[in-house]
Amino acid sequence: MKKIINAPENYVDEMLKGIYEAHPDKVKYAEDDLRCYCIANKKPGKVAIITGGGTGHLPLFLGYVGEGLIDGCGVGGVFQSPSAEQIYNISKEVEAGSGILYLYGNYTGDIMNFDMAAEMLEMDDIETRSIVGADDVLSNEDVSVRRGVAGIYFMYKAAGAKADQMGSLDEVYEAAKKAGDNVRTVGFALTPCIVPEAGKANFELADDEMAFGMGIHGEPGVWNGPIKTADELASESLDAILKDMPLGDGDEVAVLINGLGATSIEELYILLNSVREYLAGKGVKIYKSIVGEYATSMEMMGASISVCKLDDELKGYVDYPVNTPFICQK
Repeated sequence: MKKIINAPENYVDEMLKGIYEAHPDKVKYAEDDLRCYCIANKKPGKVAIITGGGTGHLPLFLGYVGEGLIDGCGVGGVFQSPSAEQIYNISKEVEAGSGILYLYGNYTGDIMNFDMAAEMLEMDDIETRSIVGADDVLSNEDVSVRRGVAGIYFMYKAAGAKADQMGSLDEVYEAAKKAGDNVRTVGFALTPCIVPEAGKANFELADDEMAFGMGIHGEPGVWNGPIKTADELASESLDAILKDMPLGDGDEVAVLINGLGATSIEELYILLNSVREYLAGKGVKIYKSIVGEYATSMEMMGASISVCKLDDELKGYVDYPVNTPFICQK
């Protein structure tokens, strides 16, 4: 295992200490718990949005805490859920008088702990609503149990914009839901990654092999086989996305080309070009292209393609300015 760390068991907390040192004007922690990650200055009267999940996916999840996006994040261990107590403490810290939206990935441990935190807040007469990202098309035909992956970016953008515009809790929820209903993702991996505390790869691939449909924790995909070209990957991914969310002549979309941690930006732009050519052939117009690392898997090599179908309302959310230690959009 080659990583710039000290003791593997201190991986998460020492990473967080570094972030707090670098960005004290933007983020802080609550209740003397480094893993209760919060915005430094809350906006009175605004709906608070809280997310959470395992470490290893930066900038997902904590990287979305900041102006115009979300207000707090429960930070779990590598690929592990945050606790209900952490989520509750963050909620008490960032709640600003208009209720709380919980917005996170569709994973069993996260659902259980966010539900427990919501029950505790109910006893404090603080209203909460919950919604999960479930955009991974190939993880399941049943939308209700699909994994949440990079497409949750669009849900953060929509909910964050509506909350910053002082929308009600119902309005913020509906903005997140609209984005979630209109986004689909397909991902693929060329290498595994190494969880520091385990010290070994979380799955195996041969040098000339890739995994298509792989999840961000190493969940199995739909096939393992020879490495395909960017054009072939774009075509197979978009075939799956458009089968699930039909798009046609005149439709407009935002495209997110997301690197999984060890893929060069050059490769991501090559993939974007392949996506552009495919969609152009369907008469679909790309309104906005977003390229970079938005939901990683440690140092996994690979990428995901997310497509969000847009109308004027969603365009406004996608364009809304944000400012976090990891994401800045003016």
